Amino acid sequence: MEKFTGPFEYNSTRPQLKLAEYGRNVQNMVDFVMSLPSKEERNKYANAVIELMGQLNPHLRDVSDFTHKLWDHLFIISDFKLDVDSPYPVPSRESITNKPEKLSYPTGRIKFRHYGKTVEMMIEKAKTIEDPERKSQYVNQLANFMKLAYITWNKDSVNDETIKSDLSILSGGELELDESVNLNKVDPRSARGNIRDKGSNKPHQSNQNKKRHNQNGGKRY
Repeated sequence: MEKFTGPFEYNSTRPQLKLAEYGRNVQNMVDFVMSLPSKEERNKYANAVIELMGQLNPHLRDVSDFTHKLWDHLFIISDFKLDVDSPYPVPSRESITNKPEKLSYPTGRIKFRHYGKTVEMMIEKAKTIEDPERKSQYVNQLANFMKLAYITWNKDSVNDETIKSDLSILSGGELELDESVNLNKVDPRSARGNIRDKGSNKPHQSNQNKKRHNQNGGKRY
């Protein structure tokens, strides 16, 4: 018996898809539109392909400028060679392939890690406040936040004098709290509880159910 030697075609031998999410059929349609000699015909069929692309990717409807996105994809699929009248500016290859600029990573050293960078930024903000009354209120709230942050990340409680001293150090002596100011009291257990899993009581509940199950003799009804 002779072996079948038909013309099998594998994806590995086909041209690479520009946008795989649209599939081979859309790629072939775009290639067909590009082969049409009349621009009027290309415009007609290009709009039909856009409509089909929208149906194949309905999730794009949630994206702002939905139709604009489809037209950009159409030109990408055509390798930016499609000559049609687009209702939007035709994207360039460079605008699609350019990588965003690398973001700089903060390298400044944090003096007190338990306060974090945010507290240092808040202190710098407080320095710029000109209204004395508003500045005093802001600094008091900032000191209370520092106390909460301190107790959250340390096992022991902290006295107000430590917070006042740290505030003076971090601000370079520009921000001072009156000695008469008393900061809010913070329970160390409740402060640390803010970072615990809210579901920490579930094992206890499970043990209670297990205990009741054992009392019933493990029977199922």
